[in-house]
Amino acid sequence: MDPTRLLGPDSPLGLPSPYWFTVFFKVLGFTLHTIPMNLWFAGVLLAMLLRGRGEHARTCSNRLMNQMPIIIALGINFGIVPLLFIQVAYYKVFFPATILMAWPWFSIILMLIPAYYGVYFYAIGLRGGRTAPIHRTAGWIGALLFIAISFLFANGFSLMTNLAAWPALWQKTSVAGAPMGIALNVADPTLWPRWLMMFGLALTTTAVYLVVDAAFFAVRESDAYRRWVSGFALRLYTVGAAWFALTGTWYTFGTWPAELRQMMFGGSLAALTALTALGPGLPWLLILAQSRKVKRPLALATALAQVGVMALNAISRQVLQNAELRRYINLAAEQVNVQWSPLVVFLITFVAGLGVIGWMIVKAVAAARQPAPAKG
Repeated sequence: MDPTRLLGPDSPLGLPSPYWFTVFFKVLGFTLHTIPMNLWFAGVLLAMLLRGRGEHARTCSNRLMNQMPIIIALGINFGIVPLLFIQVAYYKVFFPATILMAWPWFSIILMLIPAYYGVYFYAIGLRGGRTAPIHRTAGWIGALLFIAISFLFANGFSLMTNLAAWPALWQKTSVAGAPMGIALNVADPTLWPRWLMMFGLALTTTAVYLVVDAAFFAVRESDAYRRWVSGFALRLYTVGAAWFALTGTWYTFGTWPAELRQMMFGGSLAALTALTALGPGLPWLLILAQSRKVKRPLALATALAQVGVMALNAISRQVLQNAELRRYINLAAEQVNVQWSPLVVFLITFVAGLGVIGWMIVKAVAAARQPAPAKG
């Protein structure tokens, strides 16, 4: 069967925004989403592993888990933006792919709620002064559910571009032509390295966050703790960068067809590919410069460099996604019927939301610098 027969039909209304606008906010939104997403993907698991490994490790674990409910809330809200624009511009492939795996896709919501509340319950235990076994169990459940959620997201977005597998998946998981919605994209050779590569990036983002936390928010902690964070963050980032390099090499040279490699390593895209591959080197060097003591200017520079790393990966992923879909659909040729009022409302809300989050961060930094309240 020709997989294009399973594509969604053209929208008679046309796209509500120009293609460049849609892709810009899809990439920007995904970049903003991946930063907190990385922290719950790798950070929750890391926090649970650190809690029994010494005084400073326990302090680091407690700080991560105390902050995680807010981080998760930010990540979920930021995730609305790229998901919105995926559905707007890529509806022809997004909806068929998620129909094929409807039940696993729907289960993301069913897992996200207990994962979020599990982390929240653990944080409540910390704020009460101790964590009982039930709190620790909730924390581990949250960590494992977030990993499962990431795997299902990787399935959905890789299946979006794996149109060649759609007919077989549909025939295998359908009854009388009706899909049962139980398909997964596990046979796709790109799925595993893509998912594991994201975990490597999540480790690097967590390392950067620990540096930022030590520099701006952990001022009430001891100098010994902040020195420990400096060394631990360097080791963690090194592991994450090596993981990213190994799985990225597997992804690039083990799963890309020859024409895709030729495109990404040739012409103007060669610079993008090189920057994406080498990008983690800059945050690593900045963390190395703070390996004995975190410094606020360098910590801020490290955070901005890591945002650049995530942006480069989002841009490269977008280029690859378009290249993988090009032989099936031409997204830039879609009819456009600009809906100005929703676009204006979106822009105002988006900018206002970023402003509120910026204000919250400034207030959090100011609060962290205040002396601890007297006991008794």
